Amino acid sequence: MSDLFWLTDAQMARLAPFFPRSHGKPRVEDRRVLSGIIFINRNGLRWRDAPAAYGPHKTLYSRWKRWSEKGIFARMMAGLAAEHGEKTTVMIDATYLKAHRTATSMAQKGGRGRLIGRTKGGMNTKLHAICDSQGRPIDLFVTAGQVSDYIGARALLSGLPNVKWLLGDRGYDADWFREALQDKGIRACIPGRKKRKTPIKYDKRRYKRRNRIEIMFGRLKDWRRVATRYVSIGTQL
Repeated sequence: MSDLFWLTDAQMARLAPFFPRSHGKPRVEDRRVLSGIIFINRNGLRWRDAPAAYGPHKTLYSRWKRWSEKGIFARMMAGLAAEHGEKTTVMIDATYLKAHRTATSMAQKGGRGRLIGRTKGGMNTKLHAICDSQGRPIDLFVTAGQVSDYIGARALLSGLPNVKWLLGDRGYDADWFREALQDKGIRACIPGRKKRKTPIKYDKRRYKRRNRIEIMFGRLKDWRRVATRYVSIGTQL
């Protein structure tokens, strides 16, 4: 059982404020159930393949589905991300998440849809992200794979923290985006597209730090259910 994942006391203490109140019969132990949910998502297992140490797999799935629909997991991530304390630099980028055939064939009634699109690499979802200077995610936005980076940038713009710099690659070189950052008092460290008649000056030394958001994506994709989407987006990310 040494290879199983268990939330620590410190981690549970940070998550506890986001837990809903228990009405009537007490819930099954939160540490055991949440640890099991994380283990399943990290390894991309079927719920029925959950190790016995985490209890009945139906309990894990029921908690995952119920808390997802109520937005509890989303509030956890938003609350933890709000504690970043970043005041200097944030980074923006996007990555593709491969959609498994079991996800592409599933229709979702109502809501935002499956958010799966066809690209040169097949059926994909695109994950747009903002991270801090240490490579910790601050904000995430999900679209279908064929959606432009500009759409993700526009969606994430309003949630940018009050920082001095934003680092991004050439995919974010747009006059409207630079002007929007300037209005927020944020300096853009974004190289210009090659088609620009007038070259864009940027801080090359500072730009090298952008690899931290690439490292963040790599760590996220260590989680099997993030690297490859197996289910509809409503219960996936």
